Amino acid sequence: MFDLKGWLSLSKARYAMGAKSVGPLQYASHMEPQVRVSTSEGQDGLQKFWMVRAGTQTPEEVGSREAAFLSSALRRRKGLPRTPEPDSSPAPQNPLKWFGILVPHSLRQAQASFREGLQLAADMASLQSRINWGRSQLKELQEKLKQLEPRAP
Repeated sequence: MFDLKGWLSLSKARYAMGAKSVGPLQYASHMEPQVRVSTSEGQDGLQKFWMVRAGTQTPEEVGSREAAFLSSALRRRKGLPRTPEPDSSPAPQNPLKWFGILVPHSLRQAQASFREGLQLAADMASLQSRINWGRSQLKELQEKLKQLEPRAP
């Protein structure tokens, strides 16, 4: 449903701004994703999906940065040459700015709808993982129950 709202809002923006004003010719030459989907496996073996916005750090990235900071601090203390620290890339620019400063509200609505659709897709993938896990547990229990039932002569 949110995907449909996004496409409808995008078509409204094209109508308001003109078909040539909202299209691939306005895309930046180098695009950076604003969100990505991450996965992790929980203690119960279930795989979880969630969205990570650009510029935020996942626990793995935080751990690697802390390790890099500690190793550079140790090098400074020992008098070893300093290694350049990885520069943190700035958060990507809002793609709506590719289409001008004053963009129609329908274009902002389209962006919000597509973001919401991505979040729903990640939630649905997590739920599907839970459903599959529940089905496999049910099958295992049914097989154990069949083995425990006394066989009729």
